Amino acid sequence: MDCRVKNQGNTQFVQFDALNRDGHYSHVQRKRRLYQVGFFVLFILAPVFDIFRIDLTLGHLILFGQDWTLGLAAWQSGELSTAQATWNLIWRGLIPLALIVTVFAYTSWKYGRLYCGWLCPHFSVVETINNLMRRASGKFSIWDKTRSDELRPDGRYIPTRRNLWPLVWLAAIGFAFLWAVVFLTYLLPPAQVYSHLVSFELTRNETIFLSAATIVLSIEFLFARHLFCRFACAVGVFQSFVWMANKKAMVVGFDRSRAADCRTCNAACEQACPMRLKPRDIKRHMFTCTECAQCLEACEQVQAGGPGNSGKIQTPLLQWIQDECAKDTSERDFGIKPNVPGDCYRR
Repeated sequence: MDCRVKNQGNTQFVQFDALNRDGHYSHVQRKRRLYQVGFFVLFILAPVFDIFRIDLTLGHLILFGQDWTLGLAAWQSGELSTAQATWNLIWRGLIPLALIVTVFAYTSWKYGRLYCGWLCPHFSVVETINNLMRRASGKFSIWDKTRSDELRPDGRYIPTRRNLWPLVWLAAIGFAFLWAVVFLTYLLPPAQVYSHLVSFELTRNETIFLSAATIVLSIEFLFARHLFCRFACAVGVFQSFVWMANKKAMVVGFDRSRAADCRTCNAACEQACPMRLKPRDIKRHMFTCTECAQCLEACEQVQAGGPGNSGKIQTPLLQWIQDECAKDTSERDFGIKPNVPGDCYRR
């Protein structure tokens, strides 16, 4: 296997011939990034095009350009009968809400925090700041006790550069301000918000909201973004609880029969996880896994380019598993060793 070290600017690359071929999970990552970018753009533009927003000036929801009301104001003024108001409440309120919760709950029950890892705009920010902070300090978070390895699973050697810290702060504050503006457009007419912003004619309430939201979000993005995702996000915690109830749900599984193959690895899967989890652990300890597949990609790259592999791409030790195979991770706890099919880790 050819292992050459090359300099390109301030970045060194350790080139493994075995890594010249794209692995399966590299394609998954590209697809995931496209989903994330698309949803982030939708998050920003949804209120602009009246796809979805709650207009406080009108006092009701706007959905796909249409006023979405429950008709309670008309009922109070006597324009609607009690029967009509009840029907509006059921048809326009309870049924859509129940449908959304059902679809979301089923997806979570089957796949876990799929929304978090593949769509959530907050998680996109988490990953972006993670990468910048890792470049600046060698850590994903200021709370990490040890630095991550500068040699990445794909063979790149990227040294720590402390002069990138200003970029970390700029990204956190920039994303915080962007989010504050977008949140405000969900509550007030977007044309009003953006025109006031461009002309520096923000109202007192708009200024207070943007200032407070930017400060709070900047602190969260810099110091507590992982903690928020893991413990404070109601959407994320809901997905985790539903997912934990299904022992056959899709989960990251570890091929224990080949555990010895990990001896030459620098815990690349743990260093790749943006939620700071240990992917080889049992499901209970991966409660907040976002199914982002970054640990799977890292494992696949290490298996492909690790010492002694002679360029042969081996079956990764970490894979997505489900159904009966998932019990190896979900039920293995407190001395329990479930019987699972023997071909769970064959591709």
